[in-house]
Amino acid sequence: MSKALIYGVVYSVKDPAGSGVARKLIAMLNPSKCDVCKDAVECFCGENFVIAGFNEDVIYFDFLDNVLNVDKYIVLSRHSSAAKIKSYTVHHTGNPGPEALYGGRPRKLAIASPATTYTLLKTLYTVAKKHGRIDEYEISYEATHHGPTDLEKPLCFIEIGSTEEEWRQEINHVVLAETVKYLLENNEYECIPVIGIGGGHYPRKHTKIALETKYCYGHIFAKYALDYLDEEILVQAMERSSPKPKGFIVEKKGTKKKHRDLVENIAKQLGLFVEYV
Repeated sequence: MSKALIYGVVYSVKDPAGSGVARKLIAMLNPSKCDVCKDAVECFCGENFVIAGFNEDVIYFDFLDNVLNVDKYIVLSRHSSAAKIKSYTVHHTGNPGPEALYGGRPRKLAIASPATTYTLLKTLYTVAKKHGRIDEYEISYEATHHGPTDLEKPLCFIEIGSTEEEWRQEINHVVLAETVKYLLENNEYECIPVIGIGGGHYPRKHTKIALETKYCYGHIFAKYALDYLDEEILVQAMERSSPKPKGFIVEKKGTKKKHRDLVENIAKQLGLFVEYV
């Protein structure tokens, strides 16, 4: 029997969304206070998880490998959107382009955790539906963006969007806490890991595919990031994923021929499939 995964559930104590979800999760799981989280403000331990709150903003959590001994990270966080879309989202992190305005390093991707985000996304949908939030809140993947990028353990974010009002709402804390609790108490769903190409920042087509099929997404590159894609980034997206992707799912409508040709060539080199949607 394989060793149980140890999850590091982490958040910023200064973030009303992340700390609010953490408080609900701690109340639900009743973990013990412990001292295994170096430099943390708050630290709790359970059988297969550590919950840790830090002073730093979550996009600057590149230090986590030095302070926690876990297998995977789940970051509880707020999500900001200029469009003020009410949302519950999951995503991986990284900067495919030449800038790193929000943490991490340019042209560097964190290690994606496709089965983790797949399980969280599907569970979010179920829990949000149970609480009557499904009509008001969008449940979605987000495209790969922001830091951290340099950790050597898989990492994903689960977020409440998109304004202070939503970040502070207790029911939203409950929805995310119940979702993470389910993951901690059950095995991650089996799925077929893929890389997503195209779509908006909230890639609705890729989200729909994940909710309805066995495809689970590692890194997703939105339409606005496609011109940053080259062999180096696509190989990195394949290598910095646990488990490794089996193929690419490409939104045909929102991609140019040069993007599709690049993906086809890399897929051929790496022995991966390409599916157009």
